[in-house]
Amino acid sequence: MKKAFIGFSIAIAGISVLLIIFLATGLWKNFFHSEEEEITRTRIVTPNETAIQSVTELTGHFAMNERHNIKIPLEERELIIAVLNKESETGLAEEQFIVYRIANETGPAGQGPVNVTFLGFDPSIRGYRRMWDMPIMAVRPETITIFSQDLIGDRNNCIVVTGMNERNENTMTIFRRASGQPFQFTYNKIAEIQGTGSIIIQEINRSYAYNHGMARGASYNIVSYGHDPRSANMLDQIEVIYSYNAAIQRYEQTRVTRIPGSQIEQRQLRELLSGNRGVFERHIQGLWYLVSPQGTIDTRRYLFFDPAAREVIFYGDEAQQVFRWQVSTPTRLGLHIRSQNLSISTLLRFIELELASFDTLRIRVIEDVRLRIAVSNTWDGTYRRASAATLARQQSQIQGAVDALYDSSWRKLQFYNTGEYVITSSSAVRKGRYVFFNVDGNELLEMRPEDSDSASNRMLYRIENTAGLRILYPVRLGTTGIFDLQEPPVTLTMSNEQ
Repeated sequence: MKKAFIGFSIAIAGISVLLIIFLATGLWKNFFHSEEEEITRTRIVTPNETAIQSVTELTGHFAMNERHNIKIPLEERELIIAVLNKESETGLAEEQFIVYRIANETGPAGQGPVNVTFLGFDPSIRGYRRMWDMPIMAVRPETITIFSQDLIGDRNNCIVVTGMNERNENTMTIFRRASGQPFQFTYNKIAEIQGTGSIIIQEINRSYAYNHGMARGASYNIVSYGHDPRSANMLDQIEVIYSYNAAIQRYEQTRVTRIPGSQIEQRQLRELLSGNRGVFERHIQGLWYLVSPQGTIDTRRYLFFDPAAREVIFYGDEAQQVFRWQVSTPTRLGLHIRSQNLSISTLLRFIELELASFDTLRIRVIEDVRLRIAVSNTWDGTYRRASAATLARQQSQIQGAVDALYDSSWRKLQFYNTGEYVITSSSAVRKGRYVFFNVDGNELLEMRPEDSDSASNRMLYRIENTAGLRILYPVRLGTTGIFDLQEPPVTLTMSNEQ
């Protein structure tokens, strides 16, 4: 009897173990479902927390993995390109505009169709819902930007989407709220403009009464530039001005002006504007300085294009900003460049270059920034190629005018006015490049080791000057500001060695 009880207990224990394995390994699913049955579930794509851009040069495909914090998830095949958060008319909830493309659908240029969707707060359901979807003219994701601005002057901010279409033409699509009534979710297209050249918003100074909320302001015009089809000179342009017509509540063409371009040998010009981005990149390599409308040189603004290192350097107001040259897209008159700040991944710049002559460029910079940067962003204008004398005179300023030797826990740290540094210790010599810049009133130093493109190998420090000492605190930059890493600081003292 006792042996039977022991055997029964062992059997129960064995069955229990098998049951646990059966449930834990998920074998029960195969028991209730055949092998041919496919179980489908809704996939919610949640981007990574860090902002990482990846560009495939061959296809021009662009994908941004960033925590957009969208109000409700999109469909499985809808891939986010850009997100705009905007305060609602009532101020009670935030509105969200999302630019997305549909995966696995191709257009004429191998790009899927691109739409804008509006996520608004509906008080009837006390939650967000998708109000509408509208197509836009732009189809190249790496060129698309979205922002809001009061174009009409009635404080009803318009939604502006810019980018390039399948023919590499610039486009601008503008949406405006249908009425000023609260909880009105209808937006109308008030402009769809495309052109082979730049498309700009012609801003003007508005009145004191407008700035203080007492009156309406004047509407802004939209200006587009393109090649003059009736001219044999490829640089002859047509300027088209679009003005807002309140009667039809749309922008309409109001004036056309022909602008003569420089007389350049057409064979050389066709080679530059052949659509081969490599040819144009090699042409713009080097230093360019801003020319004022009066024809004088503005020594506060310089741009340095380095196609080999895939960098664009902005120098202005004694601050140097280095941007990673992500991707180039040829345009009818030049090149569109998407760039990302090396230190602040959330700072993007879209640079539109147009050839005015062999040594002159018209440049427009669109900045997409989610962090306050203590540098000027007025980079638009006409730039001329710097001569050898100008380059030699400004080289030290462009690279960071620092030439000093310091003692530190790293042993010897030498800064050169060429933008290079050398750390010499008893065991090794380390070299690299450095840049000083400001964020939210803090002076920062970035040191990039030689032959290293990885962001994880870059060293970023916040600088404090105390009693003749320069103390470097290790930090990192995020979308909300500067974060101390709570690591031991490095103290620099001026060396007595010559």
